[in-house]
Parts: sequence; structure tokens; C-alpha cells
Amino acid sequence: SSFKRGASVPKHATSQARIRSLRRSSKMFEVLALLMPLTVMANENGLAKLPPMGWRSWNLYGADVNQKLIQSIMDGMVKKTRYGESLCDIGYCDVGLDDNWQNCQAGAGGNHYHDKDGNPVVNLERFPNLKAMTDYAHKLGLTAGFYGNNCICRDEHSSDRKFYEGDVKAFRKFGFDAWKLDGCGVQTDMQLWDDLIKASGKAVMVENCHWGSKVPYKPNATWCPWNFYRTSGDVRASYSSVMGNLGTVTQYAQQNLSTPGCWAYPDMLEVGCKHGPGGAGDPGLSLAETRSHFGAWVIVSSPLTLSHDVNNDTLTDIIWPIIANREVIAVSQTYAGFSGGPFKKSGDVVVLDQVNYAAMEKGMTEEQQKATGPTIAPSWQYLYKPLNYDGTRVAVLLMNSGDSRADLTLAFADIPGFACKTCNVRDIWNHRDLGAFTQSYVAKDVGSHDCAFLVITTAAEPSALMFA
Repeated sequence: SSFKRGASVPKHATSQARIRSLRRSSKMFEVLALLMPLTVMANENGLAKLPPMGWRSWNLYGADVNQKLIQSIMDGMVKKTRYGESLCDIGYCDVGLDDNWQNCQAGAGGNHYHDKDGNPVVNLERFPNLKAMTDYAHKLGLTAGFYGNNCICRDEHSSDRKFYEGDVKAFRKFGFDAWKLDGCGVQTDMQLWDDLIKASGKAVMVENCHWGSKVPYKPNATWCPWNFYRTSGDVRASYSSVMGNLGTVTQYAQQNLSTPGCWAYPDMLEVGCKHGPGGAGDPGLSLAETRSHFGAWVIVSSPLTLSHDVNNDTLTDIIWPIIANREVIAVSQTYAGFSGGPFKKSGDVVVLDQVNYAAMEKGMTEEQQKATGPTIAPSWQYLYKPLNYDGTRVAVLLMNSGDSRADLTLAFADIPGFACKTCNVRDIWNHRDLGAFTQSYVAKDVGSHDCAFLVITTAAEPSALMFA
């Protein structure tokens, strides 16, 4: 069970002012635990109790995918070449195929890749045997993800139930475990997908990839027929895009709509990716920006979906201390009543880009894309995530989006639900206890587009948070 989403406030506390007061209380999480009723998560498939972790092909490879490539990625996910550990040992154990597995010339009835009976047709030149591919994943101890309601050569005459049934039948035949359902075609009935999937066999991890704009894209207090859902347009490999997408999660967290089994998701990670399908919009991230990107996705409880070339050892060596940092991942894999979000920001803002990728939708003209901008962000902002229910341990991410280095001052009294005058501070990027501080802590000389990632505890609590 988990906290009920959305309008799950007890009848005697319906006042919004009362709710805000409770959230500011030093006993916030104890109060919520007592007052907010527990319920079974809306998607009762038992999956994604913590934010899912894995890999998917689009952000680096785009449409340039084939079975040999995906199976080589599977090999890379289980290689124990760094400190005797693999990516799967760390928690990234799902490998997801994205678009362009379909045969765009094989459709019927006005469709591109569905036949007249509703069955999807695979491009056998690219993927000669999808069942063999998923069997290979399972042999390695991995799960395998599929992709549906495709964008490349999207079908616009496939809304009849038989097409949903044909896709689910193929999904089961191919042996996949997870499914990313995009928003490009006309198969957008997420409740029908859920009904058919549940009626057809074992539980399936489902991503609603409707970009935070194509209905249905938002859960409510009692309805979430998927396991995680996109809150934005496609992320690009640029700091401006990362920050734009990050901002789209906040409203869902504030409404308690990002919870176990139903996580808000600002898209895949761009860690280690550049020059991908976004073209000029994919210049790549600096190491500092990579830390900020990964840390931000962690502290808002986003699913962590890698997309880099896991077989590029030079690249993986560079990003390994970030993506395999067990203390940071432990923050991701902890839930204590709130999924995480911003609590303080500067009064001044910086313009990061003239467009806003987070607000873009598929099919926009160039003029419409330009009209989404600009992307702006506070010059600095702080985000937090509680790590237990009694308000004695919290993770805090201090982000510097400004153009120059800065000292970032954190007043402990500003952290929601956290009561501590003298607190232990630990730097979890560097696995280092920084000491006990009274009333505040100053992160010195934080670089432009970089961050400090801290675990703050009361004096009676250990600061180190180990990954289990």
C-alpha cells in the first residue's frame, strides 16, 4: 500500500491553508502518516514500488536500431568490468527497445505497420527474431522492454479494439516484460491497454509516454493504469532542456500524484549522450551538468533510464562515479511519503535557451517550437526529498544554474518537515561526512551548472545512507 494520490486529505482538514500548515510543520511526515488514509496503488500490478531503473535506446540511437545492437547493449549491462560490478548489479536491469522495430510498408487498411487483422508487422531485416532477443535478455538476468503506438510511420487507423488486442498478443508472443506506449498514433486508450495487458498474463511495467500533454497523461487520486508517466516533451542533451523538463514534475509532486506504482517522469537520462536524434539540440552535457541532471532526476524520484553506449568503456569510466554512486541511488530508491521537489529558489532568473523543449509536442512547426521559449530557471534552487517518516533525515540538492561559481547557503529551518538546529551534513557525491553544523551550511564555490548533493540528519541519526 502507499499514500493515496491527489485529493486524499481527511475530511476534517480540507482547508488548503491547513494542509500548507501541516506541510510546514516539523512533524509533517508523522502527521501525514496519521491523517492520510492508506490505499492500494491505483495500478494494482505490484510493479514500480520504487522508481524503475534501466536503459532504452532512443536518446542516443534514435531510429538506428537493430537486434544485434540491442543484444550487445544487454551484454554491456551485465559486464562486471568496474570494481567487480555491472550496471545490473547497481539496479539497471531492464533493456528497452524504442521506435523503428516495425515494418512501415507492411500495413493494410490505411495503416503502415498493422495488418488487416490488427497485428503489428516487424521489420525482420532489423529484428529477425524478437523472441530470441527477449530470451537472450532473460538468460542474462535482465528484463526486456517493448515500444508501442509508434511515432515513426505512425498508424492513424488503428483505434479499433482489434489493434490493441493484436499488439498485446504480439507483446506476449515476443516475451517482453515492459512496454513504453507513445502518444503518436491513435492507440491512446490507456485503460483499454491496462485491461488487455492484465487479462493476458503476468504483470507488465507500463510507461505512459504522452508527453504531459496528450490525454490521458495525468493520473488522479484513484486512477493510474500505468507505472510511470511522462510530464514533458522529449528531453535533449543540453542543460537547458534538462532544467525545463525537471520543472514539469513539480506540479505532480505537489498534488501527491507521483507515488509508488505511478511515478512522474521527465523523460530518459541524457547522461553520456550527445549528437543523438535531437541534432543540434543534442550538444551533450559537461561533467558538472551530468551531475546536476542525474541528481535532479534522483531527488524527484524519477525513473532512471540510461541511454548511453554502455560498451564505450572510455565514456562509461567517466560517468560511472555518477550513475553507479550507491549513496545517490539510495536516495532514488527511498520513499517516505513525498517524491521530492523544490523548496527554495533565487529571486533572479537566467535564460538558458530561446526555446523550451519541455513544452514541445510532436508535429510542431518551427514557428510553434520557437513560441515555446524561452527556457528560464532560477539562478539557484534547492530541492529536497525526505528519507524517513519522522523528519530526521532528508536529502537536499543545491543547484547552481547561474553563469559563475557561487556559495550556496542552506538554512536548515527552510527544509520542509525537518526540525534540526545542529545537523550532520554528508556529501554523497564524494562519500564524505562534512561535520555538524548549527542552523545552516554553506556549499562553497559550486560551479556553474553544477550541484551539491547532501544528506542532512539530526544529531541522533547517522548521515550515511547505504544502498540496499
